[in-house]
Amino acid sequence: MSQTISSFQNTTRVLKNIDWVAFFPLFILAIIALISFDQAIASVEFTLQSLWSTGLFLLISILFAAYAKASSADQLVSKAFSGRVVVMIVVSTLFAAFSPFCSCGVIPIIAALLAAGVPLSAVMAFWIASPLMSPEHFILTSSMIGFDFALMRVGTATAMGLFAGFVTLGIQRFNWFESPLKSQGCSSSCGSGPADEPKVNWKFWQDAPRRLEFKNTFLSTGTLLLKWLTIAFVLESLMVAYIPTDVITNWLGTDSILGIFSAVIVGVPAYLNGFAAIPLIDGLMDMGMSTANALAFLTAGSVSSVPAAMAVFALVKKSVFAWYLSVALVGSIFIGLIALWVS
Repeated sequence: MSQTISSFQNTTRVLKNIDWVAFFPLFILAIIALISFDQAIASVEFTLQSLWSTGLFLLISILFAAYAKASSADQLVSKAFSGRVVVMIVVSTLFAAFSPFCSCGVIPIIAALLAAGVPLSAVMAFWIASPLMSPEHFILTSSMIGFDFALMRVGTATAMGLFAGFVTLGIQRFNWFESPLKSQGCSSSCGSGPADEPKVNWKFWQDAPRRLEFKNTFLSTGTLLLKWLTIAFVLESLMVAYIPTDVITNWLGTDSILGIFSAVIVGVPAYLNGFAAIPLIDGLMDMGMSTANALAFLTAGSVSSVPAAMAVFALVKKSVFAWYLSVALVGSIFIGLIALWVS
């Protein structure tokens, strides 16, 4: 009996140590190989060619993220949260549109800001806008989809942040959301919060610990991007092979209100990761997805993806969580409708 328990514990430890994100594309390709070996080979070729074509832009993105971390430039976020509330909303939105944080990576910062007493309206502006755009997203979007679409994403992030911030400010006039956090206070993972003055060293290579930070961030960011982009390209190859073009055209390619709602509804569960979404959207647009629907899909998915929503739910009270989702979904619909009207 004890041997059985020990064997079970060892198996559990092995399963916990498996990198399931890295394993996922291999698992998918193995299944496809059983169904169609030719398609599995075609998917591998498609994935390798796509990674090679985006390699330079991927390297630039990784170097940028590593430099921001090693120089402590990412800590400048604290300066965006000072002054009058209206000014804080505007500044935090603009800062968020160019910050290197994803929908999940922004959670510890949000916890620190809320614990430090920063108004929810300013935090919500940063919270909503930050996952929608980053320097890495801009570079990869420009290279894969186009510079014009990347600029649209910047405008979308700015509009969503301002919308979230000022709507939240208005609702707080009725004394709503006075204590948004489930547990007041911040864990050690939250960092020091916005009260600390960031110490930026642009010449980070002169400091050994910062050089180590650059190396670690380069490797971790590179691994993260490579894993998620591999998943995205594998899925894109299967999408192109098995999803009829007329299905995409009928459901997500039509410039209509129904198409916007469909994109938002599909975007939330289908969204994998900010970097993985870019080649997927590129493939969908090649198959007939309209620009308005693509923006609605990306906006809804970036802000309210399942991993991010789970982290938010664990962080704040249920009323704030419901408000966060409402702002994200309503804002995404409005973004799609505005893009539809402009087009």
